[in-house]
Amino acid sequence: MTKSAAARPGSSLVRRVAGVAGAALLAGTAAVGASGVAYSAPAAAPAPPAAPSVPSSVASSVASSVASSATDFSDCPALPEGVDPARWRCEVHTAAPKLTMGKITVALAPITMTHAEGPLPDGGKGQVWGAMHSSPTAVPGGLTGTPAGDHAAALGLAIQPEYGGRSDFYTGQFSLRFRLLSPLLPPGCTIGAGEPVDFQLKRSGPSTWISQDPPVIEFSAYDDTFTAPAAGHCGPLTGALNRRLGLPAAEGNLMSYDASYTFTTYDRLPAKNGG
Repeated sequence: MTKSAAARPGSSLVRRVAGVAGAALLAGTAAVGASGVAYSAPAAAPAPPAAPSVPSSVASSVASSVASSATDFSDCPALPEGVDPARWRCEVHTAAPKLTMGKITVALAPITMTHAEGPLPDGGKGQVWGAMHSSPTAVPGGLTGTPAGDHAAALGLAIQPEYGGRSDFYTGQFSLRFRLLSPLLPPGCTIGAGEPVDFQLKRSGPSTWISQDPPVIEFSAYDDTFTAPAAGHCGPLTGALNRRLGLPAAEGNLMSYDASYTFTTYDRLPAKNGG
C-alpha cells in the first residue's frame, strides 16, 4: 500500500484532509449502519463448507507459494533441548483465508506460517512457533464504506493479519491481530490490539496429497464461532471506524481457510535449525 507524501504530519493540509475524511467516515457509517452483517449463522447447526471457497486464481497463488516454500525452510525455529531432530518436523503452510468480520468481507492476501512439532523427552506433544508473513488487503469501501472510500487515496483502508501470540496446530487453534492501514490512521490501529482474535478451525473435509516429493498437502477449514473485538489505538477516528466496521461483533463472523503445507524433518535441515 503506497503512502501519501503530499503533506507533512501536523500540516494544515493534513488537518483539513483529516477533518473532511472524518466527516465522510461519519456520513459513510450512517449510510451503511442499517445494513446487516455479510454472514449470519442459520438457526440450525451450520454445515461445513463442502469445498474450498477461494477463487481459482487465489488457489493457484497458494499452490505456487507452497511449491516455492518446499525448499525454503529459513523460518524454521530452533528445537527444544533434548529432542530427537529426526522425529521433529518443520512445517511451512500457506493459506488464502476469506474473512467476514463485523460488516466487512475480504479475501485476504495469502499468508505463510512456519512452526515445528514433535515429541518431547517426556513423551508429550511439543510445538515451537516460527514466523508468519502476510501483506495488506484493501477493504472494499475504504474508511467510509462508500464508493468514495475506493477512489480517494486519503479514504482508503487496508487490513493485514499478524500473529497474535498463541497457536496449537495439533488442534487448529491460533490467534491473529488485524492491523488497519490508512493515511488517516496511526500505525498502531489494530483489531485485537489488547486481546487478539482467537480461532478454532474445523476441517471442511479430508486432506489431499498433491505431491509426495516434496510433500505438499492441501486442506480446507473454517471457524464461524469466533468473536471479533473492536479496533483500538486508532486515534480520533476510533469510534467512527468501529461503527463503520461493525465492531465489536460477537456473532456473524466467518473465517474460511484454504491452505497447503509442506514439511521436512530436522535431521534434513542445516545445523542452525537442527538444534
